[in-house]
Amino acid sequence: MRVIGADGSQVGIIPTHEALRLAEELGLELVEVNPRAAPPVCKIMDFGKFKYETSKKEKASRRHQSTIVLKEIKLRPKTDDHDLDFKVKHIRGFLSEGNKCKLVIVFRGREIVHPETGQAMLDRVVKTVADVAMIEQRPMMEGRRMVMIIGPRVGVIRPSPAAGGGAGGGRPPAASGGGSGGASPPIPATAKSG
Repeated sequence: MRVIGADGSQVGIIPTHEALRLAEELGLELVEVNPRAAPPVCKIMDFGKFKYETSKKEKASRRHQSTIVLKEIKLRPKTDDHDLDFKVKHIRGFLSEGNKCKLVIVFRGREIVHPETGQAMLDRVVKTVADVAMIEQRPMMEGRRMVMIIGPRVGVIRPSPAAGGGAGGGRPPAASGGGSGGASPPIPATAKSG
């Protein structure tokens, strides 16, 4: 078998028992790197350390990955202005986190006869979020639902995970004090009037 030393240098083609003895002398293991090669390639290394370093690399690569979630917002053709504003606020939040939004207009009863009302509703939503969103899928009918997908516009800044607050629960530091209720500081004993 072809053996590669611990420092990465070529040891050469030597018998298996001799390669094992060489690895034992160095206090390391003989690991088969490529069994299909002719002759098979083995490397002398500290296998425990190798496994630890590869797991660290995998964790680091997973940490830097971002997952995009598809959030669904349901609307009706007759959704009122205030309700629409409330849902648009949620859409903006989802888009600022880097997620996509699936806008669904649900038609009930005879509303299906007038899909243009649903189209108008989607157009209104897209106009209000046009500064942070772009259309990824144009409106299309799926049964009694009109579906449209919008995604964050390129260049929209994502908030960092640390900016969300963490362990404080989103409370300001003054309000999380030790029982004073966030009011003025206690009066020293010498300054009390009585």
